[in-house]
Amino acid sequence: MSSNQELIKRFKNLKDNTKLSNYSWFNLGGPAEYLFKPENKQQLIEFLKFNKKEKLKITILGAGSNTLIRDNGIKGVVIKLGTNFSNINLIEKSTLEVGAGTLDRKISNFAHDHGIGNLEFLSCIPGSIGGAVIMNSGCYGDDISKILVSLNVIDTNSCYEKEIKREEIEFYYRGNNLPKDLIITSVKLRGIISSKENIKNKQIEFIERKKKAQPSQVKTCGSTFKNLNDKTKAWQLIKASGCDKFKVGDAVISDKHCNFFVNNGKAKSSDIEQLIKNVRQTVSEKAGVNLELEIKIIGE
Repeated sequence: MSSNQELIKRFKNLKDNTKLSNYSWFNLGGPAEYLFKPENKQQLIEFLKFNKKEKLKITILGAGSNTLIRDNGIKGVVIKLGTNFSNINLIEKSTLEVGAGTLDRKISNFAHDHGIGNLEFLSCIPGSIGGAVIMNSGCYGDDISKILVSLNVIDTNSCYEKEIKREEIEFYYRGNNLPKDLIITSVKLRGIISSKENIKNKQIEFIERKKKAQPSQVKTCGSTFKNLNDKTKAWQLIKASGCDKFKVGDAVISDKHCNFFVNNGKAKSSDIEQLIKNVRQTVSEKAGVNLELEIKIIGE
């Protein structure tokens, strides 16, 4: 029996040649050579130990809300922490322990139900909390670094789980200095005790602001490029450089917010990527600025 067949036999929730377009908000991307959805931490550790001799390349995929998967898919194994890593527990009055696969808006709603404030901004962050930590996601003056207490991670090299405290991590705009070979399994978040009414009002205010400014009900992965700073936004540079009407095939730029790139129905990943390159090049030529990607591009 080949080692690959042995893998599939040993791990029943490991599938080969699996379509990944279902796991991307763009609805795009080729297949994963293998897709693994671990049942729990123990099985994930067992798989990582087994993979030490297989040496399959590992790619972690969150909710796919800020990821462009290329047309030829992903070699090796894509690990996706699904519903079994989607849980929220109240561990102290204002502290939650949350599985890495939990959707951000669910955390915000849970916090509301338990009178915990300062997590309202999560109602506007697409995707899951594991990805939000990696991206240091945020909006309206808040971000993950301000509410994080600690992370539980599994090191893909040692295959051990450990806790990393907030103060051990250096966060910056849309990123941090965490090593790339860690898989986040859960996080602890701390808010402040607040009234449910205040929390709900803040959630509604944030959601309304988002609805007015950003496209919804379209195939997009959120902000394509990072803002330069609080004063210089990526969308301003795109508009000022005359790129806001650019398109490649069915890959277009949103009329509502020109830092949102959209699959208008029949785009390929390569169309979105080409559109990104065209905009980047034009902004560089006209504004002298090299825009940095906020979305992740992965695959072959």
